Amino acid sequence: HVAFYGISVYQSPGDIGQYTFEFDGDELFYVDLDKKETVWMLPEFAQLRSFESQGGLQEIATGKHNLGI
Repeated sequence: HVAFYGISVYQSPGDIGQYTFEFDGDELFYVDLDKKETVWMLPEFAQLRSFESQGGLQEIATGKHNLGI
């Protein structure tokens, strides 16, 4: 079995969050919330795929909204 999935986590108080994307249990990339950029675990992955960091930032914003923060 193979799976692609994104994980969005936000913690309050403390304004701490993260957005990661995994493939088959291995982290491919995460979105640096401070720099607002995608950080690839292996730079070679960035040559094969792309991910706009805004997608991860939007997921975090949605989570904050749903939590009423």
